[in-house]
Amino acid sequence: MRGKSVQEIRREFGESDRKRDEGLGTPPDVVRCDNISYGPFGEWNLLDIYYPKDTKEPRPAIVSVHGGAWVYGTKEVYQFYCMSLARRGFTVVNFNYRLAPENKYPAALEDINQVFSFLKERACDYYVDMENLFVVGDSAGAQLASQYLTMYSAPDYAAIMNFKIPDIKIKAAALNCGLYDARRCAEFDLDEPFLEYVGDLDSEKLDKLDVMHYMNGSFPPSFIMSSYYDFLLENAKPMYEKLRSLGVESELKIYGSKDKEEIAHVFHLNSSFSEADICNDDECRFFKKHIV
Repeated sequence: MRGKSVQEIRREFGESDRKRDEGLGTPPDVVRCDNISYGPFGEWNLLDIYYPKDTKEPRPAIVSVHGGAWVYGTKEVYQFYCMSLARRGFTVVNFNYRLAPENKYPAALEDINQVFSFLKERACDYYVDMENLFVVGDSAGAQLASQYLTMYSAPDYAAIMNFKIPDIKIKAAALNCGLYDARRCAEFDLDEPFLEYVGDLDSEKLDKLDVMHYMNGSFPPSFIMSSYYDFLLENAKPMYEKLRSLGVESELKIYGSKDKEEIAHVFHLNSSFSEADICNDDECRFFKKHIV
């Protein structure tokens, strides 16, 4: 994303996502509950919940953290992907969070935390099994998810970040086409959208962004995914190796091949690709292994 302004990212991503989803609609076997308020920030704090039509009891639930370079994205952009996960037997939570540059770090993380607080209070209203929570995140959403999961699993880091994590049980995660070493990104890579998100840097902020330093063996089991033509591919293996070094159960899958340039960054959101179905099936199988 280097060299692109926020306006360019929002315009280009929006055009691409509209083209990707053209002609798609709500599947007849999915129930959707739209525009539920989960926090105080208006449209930034709305979520949708999807579940299979025959649902009569709480289901294992997936919370999706959308991508968009920290400056773009809404639940509407992710609705068809999230409903495809619901069709695989889950209740799925799809939410807006506050975007940069209008809202600086750690606003998005605060909103993720608020979503889980909301679910703890309202799970019974929406068929959410709080004993079987899972998280998916891609691109910037994978960075946000991995940082939140570090706070969830490392109370010392949550304290440093001044976050009170609700009493929840996250069983596993799928981190897709993501960036994970936030300190390196801020300090060395100089990625413009990320800097729009984190704002001015000082030593204290850089220390808080050193997420991989605070990860420990309590981090949830994780499925790490990327693709042959993902521009963030180089980040997948180090994250996988970091988790494995901590004793965290992890899988690493790289999809696509040299002759399939279209299987690139966040390809799993595109229902027209067979590789998207394969990837999403693989991740749901990984989750189902961890259902209590």
